[in-house]
Amino acid sequence: MLVGYTSSAAIVFQAANAAGATAAEMASWMCVLGVGMGVTCIGLSLWSRTPVLTAWSTPGAALLATGLAGLTMHQAIGVFLFSSLLLTIAGFSGSFDRIMRHVPSTLAAAMLAGVLLRFGLEVFVVLPTQGLLVGLMLACYLVCRRVFPRYAVPLTLVAGLTTAVLQGLVHTDAITLEVAHPVWMTPDFSLPAMLGVGVPLFVVTMASQNLPGLAVLRANGYQTPASPLIGWTGLTGMLLGPFGGFSYNLAAITAAICMSKDADPDPGNRYRAAVWAGVFYLVTGVFGATVVGLFVALPRALVVTIAGLALLGTIASGLAGALAHEGERDAAIITFLVTASGLTIVGIGSAFWGLALGMAVYWLNRRA
Repeated sequence: MLVGYTSSAAIVFQAANAAGATAAEMASWMCVLGVGMGVTCIGLSLWSRTPVLTAWSTPGAALLATGLAGLTMHQAIGVFLFSSLLLTIAGFSGSFDRIMRHVPSTLAAAMLAGVLLRFGLEVFVVLPTQGLLVGLMLACYLVCRRVFPRYAVPLTLVAGLTTAVLQGLVHTDAITLEVAHPVWMTPDFSLPAMLGVGVPLFVVTMASQNLPGLAVLRANGYQTPASPLIGWTGLTGMLLGPFGGFSYNLAAITAAICMSKDADPDPGNRYRAAVWAGVFYLVTGVFGATVVGLFVALPRALVVTIAGLALLGTIASGLAGALAHEGERDAAIITFLVTASGLTIVGIGSAFWGLALGMAVYWLNRRA
C-alpha cells in the first residue's frame, strides 16, 4: 500500500487539478480510489485464492493530467465511465485472455523484470544523497535475510522509519486526521472527449497496466483466468466513476511484492497478503483527505529504498525465468531491455512495446 500510493499519488492529484477539482472533489477521488482498490483486492483474492492486487492506472493518470485540460469535471466523469465500459467489455468477452495465451512465459518474466528494474536501481541512486538512512536499511535487510528472512522487509521498514524520525526527515505538521466523503459528479458524455481521451485511457490502461499485471501472475505460476479480473475492475470503474474513480486495473509492482516468498513460503497462502493490502487500501480510502499529508511527510529515499529491497527477489526470479530457455533468450532480452528503457510511443508505455518487440523476435526465430 505504501509503495502504491507514494509512487504515483502526486500524478493523480495533477489529473484532478487538470479537471478543475475542488478540495472536496479531490478528496472524493482519493476516497473512491482507495475503497475501489480495497474491495477488488479483497474480493478477487478471496474468490480466486491467488494474490490479485489492483491499482489505479498510473499511466492513465499521467494521460489525464494533460488530456483533461480544457474539459469540465462532468466531461471528465463521462470519459471515466466510457473507458471503464470498454474495460468491462474487454474483460467479460474473454478477448484479453485469448491474447495472453499466446505470450511465452519467458517473455512475461522478462517484461516483469524490466518493469521492476528501475525500483532496484533507485536504491543505489538515492544512496549518495541519504547515505545513513539508505545504508542502514540496506544493512538491516541483508542481515535479516539471513536471520529472519520472512520478516526482512517489515523489519527494514521499521528501521528506516526509526532512522528517518531520529534524523528529523519525517515532517508531520501537514498531517490532519479527516474522513473523506464521496461527492457525486454528474457525467457529461461528450463524444470528442470520449474519443480523444477515453479511448487512449482504455488503451494505455490495458497495455501499460493490465498486461504487465497479468504477466506478474503468470511469472509467479498463477494461472488465474484473466477475463473475470479485467471485467470486475472495469465494472468497479463504472460504479465509482461518478465519484472520481477514473480507472481500476491489475497491479504489477505492488502485486510482485505480495507474490514473493517473503509474503509466504507457500504460494497457496500468498493471497492473504493481497487481502491485507486491500484492507489497508480501504483505510486509506476512508481517510483519503489525510493521505496527502501522510505521504508528503515521509522522505522519498525511505519509500524508494523499501520498494527496491522488497522487489529484489522478484527481479531475480524474473531474470531467471526470462533466460531459462536458450532458444528464447534473444526475444526475452529484447523484451527486458525495451521494458526497462522507459520507452513511450503515442502515450503507450514501455511494457507494451517491450512485449510487442519481444514477440516479433520470438515469432521470427520460430519461423527461422
